[in-house]
Amino acid sequence: MKKFYKSTTNKQLSGVLGGASEIFSIDASILRIAYFALSLLTSGLFVLIYIAAAIVLPTDKEVQNNQ
Repeated sequence: MKKFYKSTTNKQLSGVLGGASEIFSIDASILRIAYFALSLLTSGLFVLIYIAAAIVLPTDKEVQNNQ
């Protein structure tokens, strides 16, 4: 099972969406556009989720070191 992590190489802000794009094999730009649209449609709920994920998730280097 793949672990969810923040990317240290494919990031714009904290790497949450970059990590998700690496795990799900989706282009990061498409994921960022979808995230932006969902943030607008949910009145910012996804912004709160992103902030929580940025605080809680480990980086890809931390995940590799633990394996």
